[in-house]
Amino acid sequence: MTRSDAAPSEGEPIVAIATPVGVGALAVVRMSGSGVFDIADRVFSKAREPERPLAESPGYTAHFGRLYDGDSLVDEVIVLVFRAPNSFTMENMVEITCHGGPVVTKHVLKLLLDNGCRLAEPGEFTRRAFLNGRIDLLQAEAIGEMIHARSESAYRTAVNQMKGSLSGRLSELRDRLLQSRAMLELELDFSEEDVEFQSRDELSEQVDALQREVTELVDSYQHGRLLSEGVATAIIGRPNAGKSTLLNALLGEERAIVSHMPGTTRDYIEECFIYRNTMFRLTDTAGLREAVEEIEHEGIRRSYEKIAGADLILYMIDISEDDVDEEIPTISRISGEYPGTKLLVVANKIDRTLEAPERMEAIRSACGCAVLGISALQEDGLAGLREEMNAMTRDLDKLHDASVLVTSMRHYEALRNAQDALQNARELIDAREETELVAFELRSALDYIGEITGRVVNEEVLNMIFDRFCIGK
Repeated sequence: MTRSDAAPSEGEPIVAIATPVGVGALAVVRMSGSGVFDIADRVFSKAREPERPLAESPGYTAHFGRLYDGDSLVDEVIVLVFRAPNSFTMENMVEITCHGGPVVTKHVLKLLLDNGCRLAEPGEFTRRAFLNGRIDLLQAEAIGEMIHARSESAYRTAVNQMKGSLSGRLSELRDRLLQSRAMLELELDFSEEDVEFQSRDELSEQVDALQREVTELVDSYQHGRLLSEGVATAIIGRPNAGKSTLLNALLGEERAIVSHMPGTTRDYIEECFIYRNTMFRLTDTAGLREAVEEIEHEGIRRSYEKIAGADLILYMIDISEDDVDEEIPTISRISGEYPGTKLLVVANKIDRTLEAPERMEAIRSACGCAVLGISALQEDGLAGLREEMNAMTRDLDKLHDASVLVTSMRHYEALRNAQDALQNARELIDAREETELVAFELRSALDYIGEITGRVVNEEVLNMIFDRFCIGK
């Protein structure tokens, strides 16, 4: 479907708690939609000007008073009035600031539900802001990314997208695509007269320029993904190599169970830590060996899934074991199967053998990969490991203008499709194919870009995006 650019319309009144449920000084309960002022007037008694209802109050005003359920006092509150279209949803809105605490907010919420509101669905306030044209779909997603940001860089990227930097870039692309397509559509209208309104050489230059810009955005996804999701780091190796101990040491907490019994980790454990503004998404995987039971076999299968999706692999070995050289074929195989993934061999338990330097050098020579010695249990060498991890992933962090980074797989796939459509159009132009075929490919590219900002979108995509939001946002 295509989003309507008509004037915003008010939906049925919805209500939700907009702040985290728990004990606190204050909480916010918000309403939006048709009749919210009348609902508020039924339960709110103003301390000043009680004869003037909220329905007659100007927007951007605050009113102190009390909420009543019949004759029973619920709480002393401050009510904020927002009049359409000058509100987040572009509908009439009321925000009630009450005292914090789950019991208080539950009473306020129930009071408003009993007086005509419906409980909002996840992300429904933001969804209405999108449907009413206040923000585009990309900006709506950026709000969700900002809320869920776990690092400063992810937050900054989301803020840039929320203020419309990427939206503006895509809008410029869309306008230029529209211009090129319009000339071809005009030719189709006069096809019987065999008139060429735009030379094919000029059209080729325009398509080439559009391709370059789309390709630049596609290439920015690697950097944007690392900022928003973190560097996917798989900690792998044999059982009892010290993988869980390393995870706990890097996190600074006992997150994983550590045991001398092999096969303790049956499923992967995933946590994040930040070092020098880079977020690493660590995954402690099941030990790589011949599984002795079905559940361990499944854990090892999942370990290989994590290896396949990793940006950085930390292959842990117990350097104190006399048969450590038997791991060289496995290390070499993983290095060969995933050539685009950074691999660091972490030689653990260097405090337990005097032969650690020689054994590490033998592995380095045989596998051609970086080897670093540590003692995870004693936390010896962890500072150097963090520095090495940061250095190895620095080149993944390609330099791009932070205002135009692509961070979402949905956006990336749409841009890849637009890239393919433009390539098809370019080949059709070179082959002097029918105008209608070229116009079709340009229309496809236009639709793919429209999917990102929400000019062209289906209900399933909207549900997928807004279901990730919390209720109240």
